[in-house]
Amino acid sequence: MTSSLPPYFTIDPDQALAALGRPAGTDGFATIATACERGRTDLASRGLQEDGHRSLRMFSTWEITRYLIPVAQGHFRRVLKQNPELPQGRSETEGGAKWFTLDEVLKLRAHFAAEGSKTKNYLPYRPKGLPAKLVAVANFKGGVGKTSTAAHLAMSAALDGYRVLVIDLDSQGSMTSIFGGKVEDEWQTVFPLLARHYASYLRSDNQRRMDRGEAPIPLDDTLSAALDVKAQSLIQPTHWPNIDLIGAQLNLYWAEFQIPVWRMQGRGWKLWDALTDSLQADGILDQYDIVFVDTPPALGYLTINGLAASDILLVPLGASFLEFDSTGRFFDMLHTTFKSIEDGENMAARALGRAELNFEWDAVRAVITRYDGSQQAELAALMQAYLGPTLSPHRQDFTALIGQAGEQVQGIYEADYRDFNRETYARGRETFDATYAAFKSLLIGAWRRDEISQQQAAE
Repeated sequence: MTSSLPPYFTIDPDQALAALGRPAGTDGFATIATACERGRTDLASRGLQEDGHRSLRMFSTWEITRYLIPVAQGHFRRVLKQNPELPQGRSETEGGAKWFTLDEVLKLRAHFAAEGSKTKNYLPYRPKGLPAKLVAVANFKGGVGKTSTAAHLAMSAALDGYRVLVIDLDSQGSMTSIFGGKVEDEWQTVFPLLARHYASYLRSDNQRRMDRGEAPIPLDDTLSAALDVKAQSLIQPTHWPNIDLIGAQLNLYWAEFQIPVWRMQGRGWKLWDALTDSLQADGILDQYDIVFVDTPPALGYLTINGLAASDILLVPLGASFLEFDSTGRFFDMLHTTFKSIEDGENMAARALGRAELNFEWDAVRAVITRYDGSQQAELAALMQAYLGPTLSPHRQDFTALIGQAGEQVQGIYEADYRDFNRETYARGRETFDATYAAFKSLLIGAWRRDEISQQQAAE
């Protein structure tokens, strides 16, 4: 007769002991880490070429004319025939569909922008003379789709024709893995940019100290070395022709301990400006259109730098009570943190008659991810009622395509639609295309506001 008791009432102590295994020591962590490293290498290798680098798949005429260049397939083929100097693509079988690299697609898009219909927007909106927009994706709760959302938005923007830089501030390096980045140590992350910013402050402060007859604070080897590092030396290309990366790895977490030490030593150092000032000083914001910043799942110093640098803040969360509650606490901590910085700075600013510090973002939006309309519609509607326009009305559904892409260590835009049927592929893309459309509306609105302000200032 089968017992009707729950399984936790029928555990035999001796069987439990046999299954328990030996006690775990510190060395056991190293064994587990090594096993994970082997597994990560194996998983990542599934998207690698023979030379060990990741490659981006090719795009068919059907995909290009449906998703990337708004022309009919027949017209697309006629243009290629009339312009033999343009990329002609390649067929896997005689008379089969033509396939193009993304580099070739970008060249074709530029041709249509120059020679095509003036009534169509072949190139994405980008005002001249304005810097790149920085977009931070943040939440201190893990598992909300933060890195996945940032990666897919970066890929969407790249497919749309924007020049994209991705900055990974999370020492777990998940974003770095998605884009196939290789990062040996913290000197290939943003760490030297933050160190350089502090070193520059300390050097100026030392001059003021000597002017007052005080002894300067010597720069250690780390700070001295950081003064020679430029952001360009940290940027590595990815398998996407118009996405570059500043990666992360475990040693980046050291910044969370080092930054407060520097702050204690240099009370006047504006640590929250370190990333922004470094990118501006090195001209990075003129070289790209959009910079996506993936932050750690914690409100530490790296996250503060990412948020302070950003123009648009996106906060992914699931449609569950716990994630809604956690996200509310996240926004409460954001308020407390940035208000305390403003209050501390502005007390001195008022005394000295200087302009006050006021942090400002073009837009802040929460985005529901991994949405199941059959189970979560009521809670999502309740969250919308409370958050209003702060919560994007678009829900990022979870589909089979998204799940399979994650298993293969790639984004859905890297998945070959021939591995599915076209309907499944189109439906899987739909949710992220809609997420990108909602984001792009924020981006274009923010740029347009800046453009109008620029025009008014020039009058």
